[in-house]
Amino acid sequence: MIITYRYRLYPTKEQERQLKKTFGCVRFAWNYFLAYQKEVYRQQKKSPNAFAWIRHLQQHLKREYPWLKEVDKFALENEIKSLEQAFERFFRNQAKYPKFKRKKSNYFSYTTNFTNNNIQVDFGKLATDTELNRCWGRIKLPKLGWVKARIHRTFNGKIKTATVKLLPSGKYYVSITVEQDKVDNPKIKETPANFATALDLGVKDFFVDSNSRHVENPKILAKYERRIKKVQRELSRKRPGSKNFERTRRKLAKLYEKVTNIRMDFLHKWSSRVICENQAIICEDLKVKNLVRNHHLAKSIMDVSWSKFVEMLEYKSKWYNRIFLKIPSSFPSSQICSSCGYRNEELKDLKIRTWQCPCCRQKHDRDENAAKNILKQGLLQLGMVVSV
Repeated sequence: MIITYRYRLYPTKEQERQLKKTFGCVRFAWNYFLAYQKEVYRQQKKSPNAFAWIRHLQQHLKREYPWLKEVDKFALENEIKSLEQAFERFFRNQAKYPKFKRKKSNYFSYTTNFTNNNIQVDFGKLATDTELNRCWGRIKLPKLGWVKARIHRTFNGKIKTATVKLLPSGKYYVSITVEQDKVDNPKIKETPANFATALDLGVKDFFVDSNSRHVENPKILAKYERRIKKVQRELSRKRPGSKNFERTRRKLAKLYEKVTNIRMDFLHKWSSRVICENQAIICEDLKVKNLVRNHHLAKSIMDVSWSKFVEMLEYKSKWYNRIFLKIPSSFPSSQICSSCGYRNEELKDLKIRTWQCPCCRQKHDRDENAAKNILKQGLLQLGMVVSV
């Protein structure tokens, strides 16, 4: 399996100049071959061909522009391949037509390949700050040499690629993809306590499981929204291109990055906990794209990040040999009584949070009842019959 490990980089001034030069050359290669493909298609009606582009890069472009030789060749070739994939997605109606990349963008990245030990990780020694449980280390990258890095996780496997990114906040990160047999995590037990659980995702509660456990929605964006609005107003009063504008822009980017990091930390911790406790995980296949059309709930739905949470559950289930199943969104989990099976059509109104079944007189919490129905339906699809 392929696992990605992300580390923070602390390049020197000279390394930072080389990184910015690489970002610029990668952007040049993308824009050049995008314009080149437009002209080729207009004259000859030919489809994109990454191998022909790479051959043109090596034979002609590097002679015409010698400064392209100063950066990692794999970065340029991978950018050309990414452009070809962008065209393929466009032809399959999965994305819009590729656009030219701007120099004044605040997000840059490039990908390089592993060959002849040009990418290495020195995990170093534990730092004196034991509370943070971090350690300083080094990462070797092509054309950069050894770069200082924060190493918070180790791995055993074959390195495949490394992607270096410059975020809008001005921080550098590297994502290293590693091929390894399994993921070692001592917190994940081979035999979990529960066999199966079902999750009903929501806005008021982040999720409610079939054991009636309610996990509160942290509402991360709402906690930082006032600060973000204040900095956005400050940014609107600055002259674009000035030092004050750049300083305030980075301040705003750091706030957004902090919100993202807190959200991702929350999602990772709860997804790992659910995987650790259960052998089978069942949830609804929510169509978030349709749900965010409700402008009253769109911001809350995007903040709670259901899709990312389900994605984490899915790939972590593969890592640790768990069963993961998604129930179709058409299944009326909230309307069915989990005790007798009576269907209450009035439950289409989301304002009704508790109700009593007119047949068996059982009182239900809307979310708890939905989680139990999702569990029953999931076990039925798996070919198992149990009482909930």
